[in-house]
Amino acid sequence: MSESSKPVALERNLIYHSPWVNLYVDKVQFPNGTIIEKHHLLDFEHKAVMTIARDENGKYLMVKVCRYPTGRCEWEFPAGRLESGEEIIQGGERELLEETGYHSTSHQLIYSYSPLSGIANSVFHIVRCQVTDNVGLFDTDEITEVSWFSEEEIWQMIQTMEMQDGFTLTAFMLDHHLK
Repeated sequence: MSESSKPVALERNLIYHSPWVNLYVDKVQFPNGTIIEKHHLLDFEHKAVMTIARDENGKYLMVKVCRYPTGRCEWEFPAGRLESGEEIIQGGERELLEETGYHSTSHQLIYSYSPLSGIANSVFHIVRCQVTDNVGLFDTDEITEVSWFSEEEIWQMIQTMEMQDGFTLTAFMLDHHLK
């Protein structure tokens, strides 16, 4: 795609700023000449990473997280934002250790995507790895529980709609199909 065939911001107004997300209202001109006077953009300064960790028996390591926006507590793969200057693999390894207390090895970036491309510039990376050993406690400020699940148990949570986190669902499906 050439530069002339990309949407261009003609004007930008900051509505909200925080260390996690910014909200802009932009005036945008699209390649066909159409101008949208108020295009809302959620700006994420940091990319994010999710880690799919398995043990030697193929079980998945997951964390139980309570989410205020949905009012739900459910099982997810460990995830978080990348720190400034941090490589994707390093971030995945760090998030796994912080959220579960487990070390890992054999890291592999399996996919990167933009989950909300119509309204946000967020980028989400998925890393697959092998768990080695438990070296500490999990982050009790963010995580309520850590546990292991078989592939069948995860499919059951999906079938009963017990698992609804979009990032976890996407990561599991990609992990399942990108062997």
